[in-house]
Amino acid sequence: MNWTKEWKYLAGLAGLFVFFFFLPVGFERFDNAVFEALYLIKWYAREHVILCLVPALFIAGAIAVFVSQNAVMKYFGAKANKVISYAVASVSGTILAVCSCTILPLFAGIYKRGAGLGPAITFLYSGPAINILAIALTARVLGFELGIARAIGAILFSLIIGLSMHFIFRKEELEKAKKQIDLPQEEEIRPLWQTIVYFGAMVGVLVFANWAKPSVSTGIWYFIYVKKWILTSLSAIIFAFTLIKYFDIKISKIIIASMPSIILAIILPEYPVVSFFAGFIGLSYILNTTKGEMKDWFVSSWDFAKMIVPLLFIGVIAAGFLLGRPGNEGIIPAQWVEMAVGGNSLRANFFSSIVGAFMYFATLTEVPILEGLMGNGMGKGPALALLLSGPALSLPNMLVLRQVMGNKKTAVFVVLVIIMSTAAGMIYGSMIARQ
Repeated sequence: MNWTKEWKYLAGLAGLFVFFFFLPVGFERFDNAVFEALYLIKWYAREHVILCLVPALFIAGAIAVFVSQNAVMKYFGAKANKVISYAVASVSGTILAVCSCTILPLFAGIYKRGAGLGPAITFLYSGPAINILAIALTARVLGFELGIARAIGAILFSLIIGLSMHFIFRKEELEKAKKQIDLPQEEEIRPLWQTIVYFGAMVGVLVFANWAKPSVSTGIWYFIYVKKWILTSLSAIIFAFTLIKYFDIKISKIIIASMPSIILAIILPEYPVVSFFAGFIGLSYILNTTKGEMKDWFVSSWDFAKMIVPLLFIGVIAAGFLLGRPGNEGIIPAQWVEMAVGGNSLRANFFSSIVGAFMYFATLTEVPILEGLMGNGMGKGPALALLLSGPALSLPNMLVLRQVMGNKKTAVFVVLVIIMSTAAGMIYGSMIARQ
């Protein structure tokens, strides 16, 4: 008998016994934190899994199958034109308007297809950070200056952090570039413009289905919100057309797959998410009953789901337990947070960056949270620090990034976001204080 192994097993059992023996069940704060974790994961499952995560997983799978490695390397690879790579990646958030978790499958898709670390990281940060609607809402609710500071900071951060990651891991990037030179040229199966239309339709479904309600009932943003499901349906129709025209899927199969979604939309118009989910079940039917690229697409999407979804759920539960939902407390008292982010000290900005990095923010939820914190004495510098670290990072996000690019790169990325958010908060807070 290997007693070293047995002692480790015994120590593990003893540790579990001590943990359960002293579990503080019955204490109000602990019990409340447990419920907050469950409430948050329930909310995440209802509001984000079907509308955000499922479409993003299918898009990521499509990137892995239908976007050639040559195309990815041409625009994002180690040998690509750096100006084009970083420019495209840095403004991606204006189109996507997704949260820190929804961007992960898309990031994993381009990174695994050969995108350089720098442009991929720029895309990873900018996706959730440079959200036009969120920036507009920030300016309206929290002040025009803070909205402008957020917009400028997010764009600059995406570029600086991406370039910094490239520089820090430049040896690995050089090795990747050498390997990419030796890769055989893949034959393009279909013209680039067809691929653009196909992906554009899928992105349209993702973006319009998740279009958040603006703070005012007028203007283009509100008009899009009112018509969001019509625009989502139009995007889905264009997507179905691309499957028929560019991928030779039979019309009869499209009709069979889409009928449940159409019927549910008519029967349950007040629950569009049900029809939306049925549409993706229909798409899965199409992919699973078609050989070749379609089958590969489903398998690739499923691989991303197995890698990402469990870690996201674990991270959301942990974030809910520690910090609670917006407007509710977890195990960490909200008073501690409010006391720590007052004024414009280094400590306040650093703490605000840390809280933002670990707490999960759905798109736009950071604005009402900050409105409450600023009403309780939070300085404008720490507010900007949270706005720059919060949407781009979260505990669930970090857990998945470890799987995609390893511990070292994830740790460096997190540290860069926190340090730069802290510095931006300090600078902005000082400028406001001089006025």
